[in-house]
Amino acid sequence: MRISGVNIPDNKRVEIALTYLYGVGISSSRKILNHARVDPNKRVKDLEPDEVNKIQNFLDKNSKIEGELRQLIRRNISLLKELDTYRGSRHLKRLPARGQRTKTNSRTIRGNVRKTAGSGKRKLELK
Repeated sequence: MRISGVNIPDNKRVEIALTYLYGVGISSSRKILNHARVDPNKRVKDLEPDEVNKIQNFLDKNSKIEGELRQLIRRNISLLKELDTYRGSRHLKRLPARGQRTKTNSRTIRGNVRKTAGSGKRKLELK
């Protein structure tokens, strides 16, 4: 089944399968199914076409997901950069923007850069 251009796994419960959409978590998934009057314990393969249409219509009308949400986030970050805010400058420098420490533990945002030397031992070469 496809919703908003994303393949959703058939053998999972609908409540969990909707979280495969960018911008839909478990709580918003429950809200969507509640408004669409679909049983959250039903499997995706067991959904009827009218139930799928109800879910799709609710998502189109009431929430921003996938590409639309990504564009919105990208615009917000570029606005922070243009306004020359502190958070914008952190984004420009590719550093953590939410107050995390950077002396250690910022490997993922900076890339896996290890500037410390190893133990000094070299592995024995096989003859």
